[in-house]
Amino acid sequence: MSDRAFFDTNVLVYAFDNGEPVKSVVAKKLIHDFGSDGNLVLSTQVLQELYVTLTKTGRAMLTREDAEEIVNDFAEFPLLQVDKNIISRAMKRHQSKVFSFWDALIVETALQSGCSQLLSEDMQDGLEIDSLRIRNPFAY
Repeated sequence: MSDRAFFDTNVLVYAFDNGEPVKSVVAKKLIHDFGSDGNLVLSTQVLQELYVTLTKTGRAMLTREDAEEIVNDFAEFPLLQVDKNIISRAMKRHQSKVFSFWDALIVETALQSGCSQLLSEDMQDGLEIDSLRIRNPFAY
């Protein structure tokens, strides 16, 4: 892989979701392929959401300790911190009513990171925003 990809939380979650075996295989392959080339990019928001989702009461996929270890491992990849400029741009994008505020934060962070693609199951597959293309890796 030569292009950097920003990973939305849902792609990472599927790597640990035993209830979705096909998506789990796809997610693990993407993490391996992009991660081994140094082209997997994340944000602080994604890591926070990952921890919360993996440890959700009543539906926990992992123990809190295991989830903490996973999040710390993912934090070793290129990581962008959501800052006031990203938040400001996300608010403007959210006002366009195309994206939820949380998705707008993901989009703005992906744009800030210089990634050519954003891997997400929750956004419009194929949508192009400037130099960024949203791709649903589970739609293929």
